[in-house]
Amino acid sequence: MPNFSFPPATDVKYALVHEWLTPQATGGSELVVKEILAGMDADVYALIDFESTNPDSYLYGRKIGTTFLQNLPGAKSNVQKYLPLMPIAIEQLDLRHYDVILSSAHAVAKGILTTPQQLHLCYCHTPMRYAWDLTFDYLHQSRVGKGLPGVFTRYLLHRLRQWDVLSANRVDHFIANSHFTASRIWRCYRRQADVIYPPVDIDRFSCNPDKDDFYLTVCRLVGYKQVALIVEAFNQNGKNLVVIGKGTELQKLQQIAKPNVTILGSQPNAIVQDYLARARAFVYAACEDFGIVLVEAMACGTPVIAYGVGGAAETVLDIRTHPDGGTGILFPTQTTAAIVAAISTFETYQSQFQAERIRTHAEGFATSVFRSQYLSLRDRYYHQWRSRKIGINT
Repeated sequence: MPNFSFPPATDVKYALVHEWLTPQATGGSELVVKEILAGMDADVYALIDFESTNPDSYLYGRKIGTTFLQNLPGAKSNVQKYLPLMPIAIEQLDLRHYDVILSSAHAVAKGILTTPQQLHLCYCHTPMRYAWDLTFDYLHQSRVGKGLPGVFTRYLLHRLRQWDVLSANRVDHFIANSHFTASRIWRCYRRQADVIYPPVDIDRFSCNPDKDDFYLTVCRLVGYKQVALIVEAFNQNGKNLVVIGKGTELQKLQQIAKPNVTILGSQPNAIVQDYLARARAFVYAACEDFGIVLVEAMACGTPVIAYGVGGAAETVLDIRTHPDGGTGILFPTQTTAAIVAAISTFETYQSQFQAERIRTHAEGFATSVFRSQYLSLRDRYYHQWRSRKIGINT
């Protein structure tokens, strides 16, 4: 075969596709976008973009391609209501002049249309939860999940699942944010996925070995986060708990909380960081695909008490099985009794936790680790693809 040469991955034209870019979208998926762009030059596309005009955003002033959803009423504050239009919207982005498509997907970004002359790598934060794992929760809790509207909602979700599987076939290689997510990708799409944990900005946090007498939880206050179970557990044991976050369950939590439970609502980042550093332990009861806030707590040297399924099982080292480097306690079921028992177990082992070791463990999830692993995998798959392509053409 002739000795062909081709440009290195750094000389390739890249397009990075994400779902939506708004001031309200500041979670783990947006951190992934930020770190990918910090490590390479790529044009950015999204269903909607309100960050390139936001002076506080790292995307400020950047030219970002969008879809027709950009101009629809209320898209900036509640683009999710246009879910039925998202598949067709993402398919309208014409990216044929790029060599490699990099999608960051938790909904429809992986559905971008590509040609046989393009490579598509998808970093999948999760298969669409409201179309798969959380379908029945969504139907039971939503006003459009009951009666005649419920029939149409079920049909919509059925068609969305069909499109979701179909669009997965447009991806050449999946990258998952945890082994738990990789297993869900296999269950939903029957596709293998590499695992690269998402970036956590460890440098924002300082290790604090001196802890105060309160426990802490920080998250969106919505049903599947199971914050009510945590509050009930502390209602029973009488220990001090601080809850930070906002969401639809805020009022409910305020009503059921006893005096030892403090509900602070939404707080600025500086306040959250201060509480994370001073907390006796961080408590979390949700099943997450990864769970960045757990790593942020550990970056402060704060032990974590968490439901031991999903990402927590990969990031938190139970001190009962890791006596020399434990970072927390994992409990087996999402019940008040399990949380109460886990807190009691934590206090039995509390003297064995070492803040510096907990911090060291968290550093394994730093942004520099993510960037190095992502770019390395990108280059490997690009060169494999180019080699196959040249072989086919000759």
